[in-house]
Amino acid sequence: MPKIMTAGPTMVKDNVMKARSQAFTNPDLDMEFFDFYKDTCQLLSKAANTENQALILGGEGILGLEAACAALTEEGDRVLVVDNGIFGRGFEYFVKIYGGEVVFYESDYHKPVDVADLRKFLEKDSDFKYATFVHCDTPSGVINPITEMGQLFAEFGILTVVDTVAGIFGEEVYMDEAKIDILCGGSQKALSAPPGLTMMWLSEKAWNKIYERKIPIKAFYANVELFKDYYEKKAFPYTMPISDIMGLRVALENVLADKNIIERHRKIAEATRIALIQGGLKLYLESGWSNNVTAIELPLGVLDLELRNKMKDEFGIMISGSLGCLEGKVVRIGHMGENAYEDNVKETLEALQNSLEALGFSAKSNMAEAFTKAMK
Repeated sequence: MPKIMTAGPTMVKDNVMKARSQAFTNPDLDMEFFDFYKDTCQLLSKAANTENQALILGGEGILGLEAACAALTEEGDRVLVVDNGIFGRGFEYFVKIYGGEVVFYESDYHKPVDVADLRKFLEKDSDFKYATFVHCDTPSGVINPITEMGQLFAEFGILTVVDTVAGIFGEEVYMDEAKIDILCGGSQKALSAPPGLTMMWLSEKAWNKIYERKIPIKAFYANVELFKDYYEKKAFPYTMPISDIMGLRVALENVLADKNIIERHRKIAEATRIALIQGGLKLYLESGWSNNVTAIELPLGVLDLELRNKMKDEFGIMISGSLGCLEGKVVRIGHMGENAYEDNVKETLEALQNSLEALGFSAKSNMAEAFTKAMK
């Protein structure tokens, strides 16, 4: 199997895989599992620096984005979609399928949202039930100022739905300080658990909006209201994927035990960028580089699939292409979670350079050596 240095899923520790392979109970009937689930959710609240309730849903991270929009959207609601990346714009789909009217705030994909400019926009039009934005827009690797944006929307009385699937655990998230109402995460990024679970954190204001709805949520599997009082009733809306949750719990304990996790991610990311630039490659972003993923423009004459296949087939390293308007234009290294260790990134840079040179690109320096030097 290749080493998956992709923008998600990421590599997974043995103790997480072992936890997923253990004997399990019936999660609908065993009362001890309700305690285990609740305790795990409380650890998630701690990880997001919030007093708000956390939930674990049985589905890949996109389930959380849809469930958040399903929860808050009623027919005709005006919703502001912050579009400075492919996943940011993608919220349009979830808003519209639940009857919302989308208004875009558009900004340059090469940089993070300018909060001062966003303020000017809201001063002209702030009549929105909620706003959506992405913390780390993975196709480009841009990191948006989550705290400043959340506080700004709260100042204008606008609820917020934030996608931090590729942000949390490698970037700092202070949900309460940022005044975020629904925060969405996924198991397969910096948490380094296998794909298949969504994590959601909901504020009291978000729950109140859900309870005040005139029309019930038009979903079942994506309906978080069905989790109301699950612990008191000892009933989940569907059978929970218990083995996945057992693995997530260990992955979460791994993260919480790593007191240097944010600094480790920051240092790895910075050294990666230094090495790539010294090697003669161009980063896609002008600013706002995330700790978790770096997008690299393909050199002239080098094809996306040709490069990635060579890295995988000849060097056993898998990296990501991109999506949407960036498909075929950039490749991405995921240096988050279990990927974010010096040996993994050094090996990836060696494979990248060797593959590029085989395809006709002449590097200006040894990128693996530049990375090692920058890490000191």
